[in-house]
Amino acid sequence: MEAGSKRKATDAGGGNGDKRAKTKKQWRPPKTSHQQNGSSAQNHTAKDIHSGDSGIWVTCGKGREGKCVMEMRDLFNEYAKEMYPQSADGQDGGEGEAEGEMDIEKEIQAELDEMKKPARGQLFTHVRVNLQCVVFFKTIAPVVPTDLVKRICEDAMNNSAIKRTRFAQRLTPMTLMGRASAEGLEKVCLEVLAPHFHQKPFQRRKFAIRPTLRNHNLLSRNDVIKQVAALVGRGHEVDLKNYDLLILVELYQHVCGVCVVDTDYERLKRYNISEIYEPTPPQEPNVAATAKAEKGAQDETTDEVVVKATDEDSEQADVEAKGEAIVGAMEDVATEV
Repeated sequence: MEAGSKRKATDAGGGNGDKRAKTKKQWRPPKTSHQQNGSSAQNHTAKDIHSGDSGIWVTCGKGREGKCVMEMRDLFNEYAKEMYPQSADGQDGGEGEAEGEMDIEKEIQAELDEMKKPARGQLFTHVRVNLQCVVFFKTIAPVVPTDLVKRICEDAMNNSAIKRTRFAQRLTPMTLMGRASAEGLEKVCLEVLAPHFHQKPFQRRKFAIRPTLRNHNLLSRNDVIKQVAALVGRGHEVDLKNYDLLILVELYQHVCGVCVVDTDYERLKRYNISEIYEPTPPQEPNVAATAKAEKGAQDETTDEVVVKATDEDSEQADVEAKGEAIVGAMEDVATEV
């Protein structure tokens, strides 16, 4: 009897079976709803970075990528309303009221037409990249990434007391994106560099090249420098300190991007908005530790201090080495021509 009553109790309750079924139903729908969220055009746009795209790379602290995306999306949209008001939401707000009730049908039709093309009105689209501490926002016209990033950093510099971001660090605008190969880099550079170095009448420019490679092993740093220097062409001068124009080249995984910035790039902390709001205090060299190191002291703590004190000298030597590579590339191009 006891066994029979237990069976009846379990059969009548049926709680475990129902709970499992409910759990499965609740676990599966979020996946399908996430995959079907938005139009197919939006999903295609946000899926990956394609050749011909433009956008902005943003670095942040590890594990802060999601928060960085949220704050930068809000900031970008806020600036878009100021810089590109015609493309901002609500641009046709007052027309219906002015024309009266006779045009209600036209207003409804206009709204329906706008709903059919949501991707066009989205000036900034976050693209997921398989990189830690890096996020990417794809932009569309009329947004000009170099102008937008410079404006944001200028405002931060002029009013650094009001901190508008917490997680974003360096902003790197990309005028044009392409495949991270020799052919892809050449195609991107020819289009991006032309307005700055190949204009008519010819104008001599002093320039520098600054490449950044992340999770990329197809092209080396020297390969990128030599190729970009060759595409700049003859008649221009390499000057790493007093350049007129700086060419930023970013190679992340299978994509590359290029933009050209002016001398304000250094003044604006290389577009590191975190550095603008909270500048890193300069490190004073430890004179005593340096003196001991020169005498041949082998203490590990002393060695660490010396390395920190001479870090700037190492960076300068690295810059000079890069300069020699660029100059060598330019000489090779001149010889071939």
